[in-house]
Amino acid sequence: MHLNEFNSEFWKMLDTLVNNSEIIIDRPKGTVHPKFSNFLYKVDYGYLKYTASMDNEGIDVWVGTGEKKVDAIMCIVDILKRDSEIKILIGCTEEEKQLIYHTHNETQWMKGILIRR
Repeated sequence: MHLNEFNSEFWKMLDTLVNNSEIIIDRPKGTVHPKFSNFLYKVDYGYLKYTASMDNEGIDVWVGTGEKKVDAIMCIVDILKRDSEIKILIGCTEEEKQLIYHTHNETQWMKGILIRR
């Protein structure tokens, strides 16, 4: 397989995972983070039910207002939690992608990169 074929297979796998999972939005746009009162969610945030990520919770998702398809991922490193994980972006507009990107890069303890489909 060539590099592009692997990339294509990666996105197909994410599509399958998302399409076969229930999306739970437990932190809707406009709500405040349960532990950090100065953090406001600017895009719906949740997880895929019955999945697992590095934190032993469901795989995190940001769900935007566009067409409900996987369009990017954020790869995150959190130095305080000493972990890393991905967050799947589903149906995010360009503006929402920028909001999410800045959310994961606004502190000195967490940094992330946005990988577009």
